[in-house]
Amino acid sequence: MAQGKIRERHFKDACADYIGRISHYLPIEVREVERLAAPPPRHLCVALDAGGQEPSSDEFARWLGKQLGSGKQGITFLLGGADGLPAPLQEAAHERLSLSRLTMAHRLARVVLLEQIYRAMTILRGDPYHR
Repeated sequence: MAQGKIRERHFKDACADYIGRISHYLPIEVREVERLAAPPPRHLCVALDAGGQEPSSDEFARWLGKQLGSGKQGITFLLGGADGLPAPLQEAAHERLSLSRLTMAHRLARVVLLEQIYRAMTILRGDPYHR
């Protein structure tokens, strides 16, 4: 779930490209909402937060593979808007993930998250994208 809509064409195109690539490996849905809400009850909830764990791509791939095999019905990544995630959602999340110690625009963070999910799937499947 992502707060707000992406309006810039280049960010939309990049997101659509990675969503298409990811969908070859697993079902994916990006929900743009005005207000973030709690994810479905049987999903692992991951808050994107600057203070969260900052894994390498290989570590993220191993983590994602473990989560996909955990029996949860899905993983919901919560990505806030320009002001980040509201405190109650940060506290309700099962895990917190940082994409970088650098500050980045939320629309760019969405592209980075999608690229890392795609990269993780190629690592798990042994495809040559990640070198």
